Amino acid sequence: MARPSLEQFRRIVVKVGSSLLIDSDAGEVRAAWLAALATDLAKLHGAGRELLIVSSGSIALGRSRLKLPRGALKLEESQAAAAVGQIALARIWSEVLGHHGIGAGQILVTLQDTEERRRYLNARSTMAKLLEWRAVPVINENDTVATNEIRYGDNDRLAARVATMASADLLILLSDIDGLYDAPPAGNPDAKLIPIVETVTSEIEAMAGAAESELSRGGMRTKIEAAKIATTAGTHMLIASGKIEHPLQAISDGGRCTWFLTPANPVTARKRWIAGSLEPKGTLTIDAGAVAALRAGKSLLPAGVIRVDGQFARGDAVVVRGPDTHEIGRGLVAYDAEDAEKIRGRSSPDITVILGVSGRAEMIHRDDLVIGPSGASSPG
Repeated sequence: MARPSLEQFRRIVVKVGSSLLIDSDAGEVRAAWLAALATDLAKLHGAGRELLIVSSGSIALGRSRLKLPRGALKLEESQAAAAVGQIALARIWSEVLGHHGIGAGQILVTLQDTEERRRYLNARSTMAKLLEWRAVPVINENDTVATNEIRYGDNDRLAARVATMASADLLILLSDIDGLYDAPPAGNPDAKLIPIVETVTSEIEAMAGAAESELSRGGMRTKIEAAKIATTAGTHMLIASGKIEHPLQAISDGGRCTWFLTPANPVTARKRWIAGSLEPKGTLTIDAGAVAALRAGKSLLPAGVIRVDGQFARGDAVVVRGPDTHEIGRGLVAYDAEDAEKIRGRSSPDITVILGVSGRAEMIHRDDLVIGPSGASSPG
């Protein structure tokens, strides 16, 4: 299978680990390397790409700012170090991207934000708005409130979750190593780089080794797990070396890396999940005009809803039926059942007056909506 190129992708997530971003001896950001990466990012951004960054480094920076000794930290110490480091990390990204005239927005997420549908939709909406404004979301795990063990730089799986949440076309994991090898390259001079992985098989999983860096405990194993998450959701992924300057330009120039391919795309994979994997919690009945709008690829607005049935919460799956009660499709609803009832049949500007808060313009956004074929009773 032919190797893809970065030019093929519209929305790209770039994950940067602590061991690349932070000089472990000095405890400071590797400024020259980050400036070179920012130049690569700016080039992609200028070519119309939508970019998201998943950045580790808050705990490492916090340790440096607080002059903490080397060695393991207790949970509350890691949380406090992250609180100090996160401020520095956000400022660093803001400044380095701002040098190229690019705005940055900080988003802190937890595992629950990627697993629980209501919070998932909120984070997804924030990312979408920042991208619409041509800003770059800079995302990190919210280590200041994490209650499980905090691991330095282990953001591979988080980056994959972010990529699926944002419906990204491509996830780039910048690593200490330039890709997946058929044997650990440090101990085997005959180890060969695998340039393309079409499917993550048990043999591929067996090739994953352990972590090499004190700061980054992610290792190849979590990168393979990230590849499984990403490719299942229709996102291509690649692992490339971040130890060189201009790592993204090197990928564009055909440099060494490993591509993990998927036959799907983020939209079809997400809509397949909505259509077949989620149990509907309620029903929205819509008028004929709304049916026509949905079939034309539009979002479902409150004005087109004539009846609300069921007890559902924001982010739940609901069935959408036409005035003849035939099923039109399914989607993730943006309002609780109680609020949906209040605003059904009303125009979007009325939402603020009725609910007392500025709500979403759409009852179901088109990206969260699966429409069945015309005349069918189910979206399949």
